Amino acid sequence: MTKLAIVGYGKMGRMIESQAGEYGFTVIARIDLGDPMEKALGADVAIEFSTPHAAVANLLKLADLGIHTVCGTTGWFADLPRVREAFAGGALVYSPNFSVGVNIFFKLLEEAARMLEKQQEYGAWAWEIHHDAKKDSPSGTLLKAVEAMKAGGYTRHIDIASSRAGKVPGTHEIGFDSAADTITLRHTARNREGFARGALQAAKWIVGRQGVHEFSEILFEGGK
Repeated sequence: MTKLAIVGYGKMGRMIESQAGEYGFTVIARIDLGDPMEKALGADVAIEFSTPHAAVANLLKLADLGIHTVCGTTGWFADLPRVREAFAGGALVYSPNFSVGVNIFFKLLEEAARMLEKQQEYGAWAWEIHHDAKKDSPSGTLLKAVEAMKAGGYTRHIDIASSRAGKVPGTHEIGFDSAADTITLRHTARNREGFARGALQAAKWIVGRQGVHEFSEILFEGGK
């Protein structure tokens, strides 16, 4: 069994632990707020799901300890160059969203934007809703969705909005609207299971590898 450390033992951490055995992992450490990161020593890989304010310090420490890492926390990507440098010679997989379905959603958005690039009559919006405990707004997933639209060639204004209410796991919607019709693309998460499974898939992939990778590379490009 491959040894796994879980950094951030909230709802996501517990979900990851409940599924770890299916992916060939045994959990040897559960690290929560205030715990020393050295508890992760001996792990083949760590999965980090904490908070935007804690993520960078956690990642830098894991890099210093030489532990391969998968990070599912969002809201810290302004510090990505610093984290990338820290993992030089190590291994990290990060993503604004580890759901396989969401990453397919990004690909569909890029293709839709490409087809609508020259259709000047279509305006666009990007909207998301999450539970009221989510820290970052707009979500990293929504920002990545907008990046996908721009990568597809959509250069016009995209109106971005976020909502925080209740216990919604996460819904992301992109719309293209004209006087004649509306095209809507939506991804709705039913629970956190998809995020946990994607993170465990990435953790299994990164054992024995090196480099800094975005999750979509693993899904669509083989992580080369």
